[in-house]
Amino acid sequence: MNLVLLNKADEREKTEWNLPKLTWTMHQKCLPLCFLLSLLCILVTPTLGSEEEQPPPCDNDIYCYGELLHTIQMEHIYPDSKTFVDMKLKFPANVTLENFRTLLNKTNDKPTTDDLADFLKDYFEPVGKEFEEWTPQDWIEDPKFLSNINDPNYKSWAKQLNCLWKFLGKRLIEDVRKNPEFYSIIYVPNPVIVPGGRFREFYYWDSYWIIKGLLLSEMYVTVKGMLENFLSIVERYGHIPNGGRVYYLMRSHPPLLIPMVNSYLEVKNDVEFLKKNLPIMEMEFSYWMTNHSVTVTKSKTNYTLYRYIDRSRGPRPESYREDFLSASSFKTQREKNEYYSELKAAAEAGWDFSSRWFIKNGTNKGNLTDTKTKYIVPVELNSILYWNAQLLSGFWEKLGNDSKASYYANKANEILEAVTKVLWVEEVGVWLDYDILNEKERDYFYPTNFAPLWTGCYNRSNSNYIVKKVLKYIQDKKIMVTFLGGVPATLEHTNEQWDYPNAWPPLQHIMIIGLMNTGDESAKELAYELASRWVVSNYVAFNETGHMYEKYDATVVGGHGTGGEYDVQLGFGWSNGVIIDLLHLFGRRLSSDENNLDTVEDNSLPPEAAAASVASSAELLLPVLLTALVFTGIMRPRLSNDLPLRADDFFNRR
Repeated sequence: MNLVLLNKADEREKTEWNLPKLTWTMHQKCLPLCFLLSLLCILVTPTLGSEEEQPPPCDNDIYCYGELLHTIQMEHIYPDSKTFVDMKLKFPANVTLENFRTLLNKTNDKPTTDDLADFLKDYFEPVGKEFEEWTPQDWIEDPKFLSNINDPNYKSWAKQLNCLWKFLGKRLIEDVRKNPEFYSIIYVPNPVIVPGGRFREFYYWDSYWIIKGLLLSEMYVTVKGMLENFLSIVERYGHIPNGGRVYYLMRSHPPLLIPMVNSYLEVKNDVEFLKKNLPIMEMEFSYWMTNHSVTVTKSKTNYTLYRYIDRSRGPRPESYREDFLSASSFKTQREKNEYYSELKAAAEAGWDFSSRWFIKNGTNKGNLTDTKTKYIVPVELNSILYWNAQLLSGFWEKLGNDSKASYYANKANEILEAVTKVLWVEEVGVWLDYDILNEKERDYFYPTNFAPLWTGCYNRSNSNYIVKKVLKYIQDKKIMVTFLGGVPATLEHTNEQWDYPNAWPPLQHIMIIGLMNTGDESAKELAYELASRWVVSNYVAFNETGHMYEKYDATVVGGHGTGGEYDVQLGFGWSNGVIIDLLHLFGRRLSSDENNLDTVEDNSLPPEAAAASVASSAELLLPVLLTALVFTGIMRPRLSNDLPLRADDFFNRR
């Protein structure tokens, strides 16, 4: 086949490569070898190379690269670029491509939107054809965690959240296994609980919080099946991809498989499951050790740390048009491919996109084109990998293998030392991401700055001192003063979805559980206050709209998040899991009737956020008043298609 790279919407690049035609079945069988060869190339060529040296996101010239993908995506036939790459082929790929070229010949390479829409109807099925109806057989109406919730409003809500698992379940049809070449979805044998909305397949790090909720809902068979899916994927590909589509294969997600297994084992002491799958978990850990490491020199000592990085060329297939257009400011194809890789690395981090990954003149200013993810050492990734090593050590110790237990304990200690020496910043009093390009800490607020508390990646003998410093940092940042709807992802207002004012469920959970894990009474009280605010905001939103959202607004109680490449998504897997876990942990104390959103006297914004907001003191207090009115019944919740009232809405209505 001929691989044609495209530079513009209406012209082909002159360079072509003659590649052997591979069937999808052949591709699956040779993928592990191809993956190893790719790693060899990476070791030989450590810097980003030209596009010829980088593979596409997957070896599929319909879903991952090529003229058909480019033409359809750039025509913007569907509002969401993900729609096309999730559609099933009606005919074999070669037949589809031949008929597409026939269409191009008939139209002098200028097919109209109607031409392309007709072509899609003839050669592709609508999205969702890979699934069949499925109701989890292990779902129960009254799981035990409900008994921990004293407040009747919260208990009723929790029952509704428990019911949502039935609507987020997906099972693949048998044809996906028999004819995988007709689909972009990756076959897994067991049903899964998906995030919801446009996210119709499994996602790696989302599943950690989904599984937390499922375990409390006592859906142990579903959880075990999801874990077996992930383990089978590691056996097949050597790692877990970002999500359950072939176009995600060249990037992963924060590595939470081993903590997921640990969550399952804490509830079900399934030793046989552990024995069978521990070597596979080692493979996943090894993938991260081998492919994501970077050396950082501090005080003349070298430390090995880990970063998110992608090594494929071209735009993300599921956001092809958005990436292609945003890359237009780069002059050469090499520069564009470097930019595409940075975007995909940010997607691997789960934060797509955020000023957290911007590097411009040594700062986090700039815009999306300043994304340089692979040059940033993230706190949470290294904390999670420490956790992985600690858990592997404990698993092997449980199985009586002292040698393996010692190996992973030493690996955990190595990561702990690197995190302490490079990422802990004494003057600031917290852990900070590290900028490899400029060889300096990135002194910006993120909830992930507290990830070492979540995973235990700090010197426990110095715990009292560290917790005191961290609490002072939170106080200085005025987080508890300002944000009644949750903790924002950042304090930078860029209109990217992982920036201010958006508040994300997993980040709340990381921060809350981290503070709880310290055992310090002040930290635990702060954790409760954060949990209380988050539960109230989610409850108000659900009361008003009947929905759980993917993300929320830290400045508005009950407000959903905005920004990014797609509309706010409903469902929502990790949102449900986080709330169920928080209701389980704090349910005896939480009350929907109490006004637990008090601010303190100093209601000024944190310095970083001050420029991003014009909210007055009254505007900050208005959400508290609105929430109280809803709870007392003075104000009725609006219809589900209405948006929550914002403070600026109130002040503009005169």
